[in-house]
Amino acid sequence: MPHRHAVVWIDYHEARIFKFDAEDVEKKRIKADTPSHQIHTKAGTIGSGHAHDSKQFFHSVVEAIAGMDEWLVVGPAAAKTELVKHIETHDPRLRERLIGVEPMDHPTDGELLKHARRFFDAADKMRGTKALP
Repeated sequence: MPHRHAVVWIDYHEARIFKFDAEDVEKKRIKADTPSHQIHTKAGTIGSGHAHDSKQFFHSVVEAIAGMDEWLVVGPAAAKTELVKHIETHDPRLRERLIGVEPMDHPTDGELLKHARRFFDAADKMRGTKALP
């Protein structure tokens, strides 16, 4: 059975993606092409102000979570909201499956996965669907 849930932790340097179900976890790490340069929006300018390489970074993240039923995005800075905006423009169907955007500093892999499991367990209970153990 394929994984149903995914959590994406993202900042301007990398994305850590965990696809999981009750018994299995698959991890993927995607590095930004130019990790020493931040992707940012310039205040007071017309247009997005995004660095040119942000599209490829975000496209890689989208490809990694494309088949998920539901997903959560977390991270310490604005990269998580820029990812959501990118998805709204390029893959609205994936945006419909996003069930949360939360701030999160720099967790360990174990902390991130534990948080995601609790998050989806609570969401499943609220909807009356089967929760993860």
